[in-house]
Amino acid sequence: MKSVQTGAVGKVDVVDIEQPVPGPRDALVRIRACGICGTDVTFIHMGGMPAAYAAARTEGPAPDRMVPVVLGHEPAGEIVAVGAEVSGLKVGDHVVVNPQGAPSGIIGCGGPLGGMNEYLLIEDAVVGKSVAVLPDSVPFEVAALNEPMAVARHCVNRSEAGPSDKVVVFGAGPIGLGVTIWLKLRGVRHVVVADVIPSRLETALAVGADAVIDSSTEDVVARLTELHGEGRNALGAPRPDTDIYIDAAGVPVVVNTALQNGKWGAELVMVAVHKKPEPIDIGAMLRSEMSIIASQGYPTEIFEVTPEIAEHAERFARLISHRIPFSEVEHAFELTLTPGAAEKVVVTFDD
Repeated sequence: MKSVQTGAVGKVDVVDIEQPVPGPRDALVRIRACGICGTDVTFIHMGGMPAAYAAARTEGPAPDRMVPVVLGHEPAGEIVAVGAEVSGLKVGDHVVVNPQGAPSGIIGCGGPLGGMNEYLLIEDAVVGKSVAVLPDSVPFEVAALNEPMAVARHCVNRSEAGPSDKVVVFGAGPIGLGVTIWLKLRGVRHVVVADVIPSRLETALAVGADAVIDSSTEDVVARLTELHGEGRNALGAPRPDTDIYIDAAGVPVVVNTALQNGKWGAELVMVAVHKKPEPIDIGAMLRSEMSIIASQGYPTEIFEVTPEIAEHAERFARLISHRIPFSEVEHAFELTLTPGAAEKVVVTFDD
């Protein structure tokens, strides 16, 4: 079968490998769609993974050597074989996968298995732990959003946002837009999305945002005050009456905007990856008594989101900017590697 792996720096390789054979406790999935994530892009930029972090796949310590990474941790597909000891699954079931549920290592993130393959072995297949079944009516490319939408859901869960809250989401990429959808499905009163790309802001409105801010041309603080009203910080200085700031952008200006303009008791939830240390205004945090909450991954949310993605499939489908056939997978990764060329790319596998 075909497998997509990291190649030279900035490149992917499509290689032939043996199709896996499931054991009695395993299942085999024919991949029908797989999303491309920023983590995939990071591995491609590095030309793989440092051998020191993949010691189980090397013959010995080699901290300066890079080893290939089998890509793809956002797969959806169809069960084509089920081991004799597996219950709750049958051939023909449409499924999504928990990348962190594989005992041999995280699927598509350093383990030996990847979702950007024609077939994926589900080791120790357990419904609700390593795999979940969803209705056949859900398009596979939408089902492939399950993993990133679990990341977005964990962020919203960490925020504890409720119906009376006023929220701003910085960054209208897939995670920020997913956060927006979950906030509105939760019944949150008012959600603003800020970004610098007009097409992303259009998508934010289409998926349910109450308002948007083009932070490349608009005064973010003035617009938040206009939209959410005026509050005060701990010293009585006027601030936007925004309750929750969510960083889905991963740039220092977002963090400092929240810290310097938060009202008394506001919170900042950080779901974006900041790739290097940056200075932030801790003193401003004191003046607002702002709480900073980190959101990492999806400890419990990977299949919590599945029924709702199925129920609201048309809304989630708006997050996909490009559907690229596997026969053009190199082009799919080129799009993702080119800043501004695509929002969310999902690779589809032909019948």
